[in-house]
Amino acid sequence: MKYRMTVLLAALLLLETSAAVADDHSDSAEALPFQNFLDTAEGTSWAGPAELWIDPTGNQALHSDAAMTINGDGFSYTWSYEGQAQEGQLQLLVDRVQWRDSWHQPEFVELMATDDQRSLLAMAYSYPAGSGPDWGWRIQVSQRPDSSLVLAMTNIAPWGEEVRAVRMVMSSTDNLLRK
Repeated sequence: MKYRMTVLLAALLLLETSAAVADDHSDSAEALPFQNFLDTAEGTSWAGPAELWIDPTGNQALHSDAAMTINGDGFSYTWSYEGQAQEGQLQLLVDRVQWRDSWHQPEFVELMATDDQRSLLAMAYSYPAGSGPDWGWRIQVSQRPDSSLVLAMTNIAPWGEEVRAVRMVMSSTDNLLRK
């Protein structure tokens, strides 16, 4: 379970903790795994393949190269669509989490934590889709046993059907976090 904690717990701990305690993580043993991951990985670079599913049947993925940099406050990533460079960010702020992606979400949106104990980060938001009910979008960052990171995004229909949208599987290019 090393490094496995949802942002919900981290966000709750950050909201309940003063700035002084947030800087000194010794008072919060539960915050240590998540904070240790960010501290350990801060400034590291990651690279690997990206898959984008825009096929309505969900059977064909478009492929590109992806890269990610972990910052003290989140992640920045790049990928491409039809040869055009794209970039996105996931920012962990003191009181909220924001995400944007130049291809399909160019303005920052606020995310809410989801209950997923298996991911490093598990966040979601709802967005309008025409005149019908809102759709959902989930973003998860997970770490595999081989230390690679997986950034996965899922589109969720108003009736609950989930469709894969994005998956990036990246390995550290810094060799700092490999086991």
